[in-house]
Amino acid sequence: MKFLDLAKVTIRSGSGGGGCVSFRREKFIEYGGPDGGDGGTGGDVWVECVPALNTLIDFRYQQHFFAENGRPGMGKQRTGKDGDDIILKVPAGTEILEEDGETVVADLTTIGQRIMLAKGGNGGWGNLRFKSSTNQSPRKGNPGQDGVERILWLRLKLIADAGLAGLPNAGKSTFLAATSNARPKIADYPFTTLHPNLGVVGIDQREFVLADIPGLIEGASEGRGLGDQFLGHIERCAVLLQLVDGTAEDVAEDFRIIDHELKNYSEIVHQKARVVGLNKSDALTDEEIAEKRAALEVASGGRVYVLSAATGKGTTEVLRALWTEITAQRAEAAREDEDDAPWQP
Repeated sequence: MKFLDLAKVTIRSGSGGGGCVSFRREKFIEYGGPDGGDGGTGGDVWVECVPALNTLIDFRYQQHFFAENGRPGMGKQRTGKDGDDIILKVPAGTEILEEDGETVVADLTTIGQRIMLAKGGNGGWGNLRFKSSTNQSPRKGNPGQDGVERILWLRLKLIADAGLAGLPNAGKSTFLAATSNARPKIADYPFTTLHPNLGVVGIDQREFVLADIPGLIEGASEGRGLGDQFLGHIERCAVLLQLVDGTAEDVAEDFRIIDHELKNYSEIVHQKARVVGLNKSDALTDEEIAEKRAALEVASGGRVYVLSAATGKGTTEVLRALWTEITAQRAEAAREDEDDAPWQP
């Protein structure tokens, strides 16, 4: 299935049906009078978060979603049929944005979450509604209310606990394949990863979701390479794993390139907890590992984990470090939810 994380759609709720102008005319019935029914209500447009979806590819082939109009009222006090609703089904992590691409309308992160995007128009009143003691034979009915039309953007941000970041060929896909059930494309040339991948990682009888995004290069924030278009998929992560290719000539400079691109994209992403790993240690001598690890610790200002995704060496320690940060973030989020909860006596 082709991956698509951004789509533009046009939605329109149904218009209400018009009210009916009708009078009762039946043989042998003494009392007549107005009997026009109301128009039906137009259908609503909803968006719903459903399971078993991880892309917005369905919205590449259909961009217009119009709910059904309400039917007009009829004589004998019959109300018109309401229009059917229409539901946009999206994966978890989908943001709904206004046409400007910045104003957030809704953020769907939970399966089953459902939000109305456009309400259908009300049906018009029939002439029966206008009958009064001073107006026994009203000859007017209201038209139905028009539906609402909107142009919206759907933007998918994958929901993962941890995210991978690094230059092309830093070994991110190899790490994901070695530690999870994911099977991303792996090759010895840059940009083998063209779209984000998710994998479920198990460590010490616990599981978390790890996201791999296409590699960043210097100038990605200015559109070079694949740009920073996929960085939105790690915005929801609790921690980032930044992998540095141990066979590179200047590992400190490689770290600074990614750090600079993350900062240019978003200060929130840049400030996330980060675990730094020196990858491909199987291709280095002990002296080279010590030298490059020291240089990377100076550049990152923290601990550097030495690992080899290809052989599995050191990956357990890295996964445990990621899990420690994830649990800390979850505990902090739980405390914030408790603080925000209304007080109950």
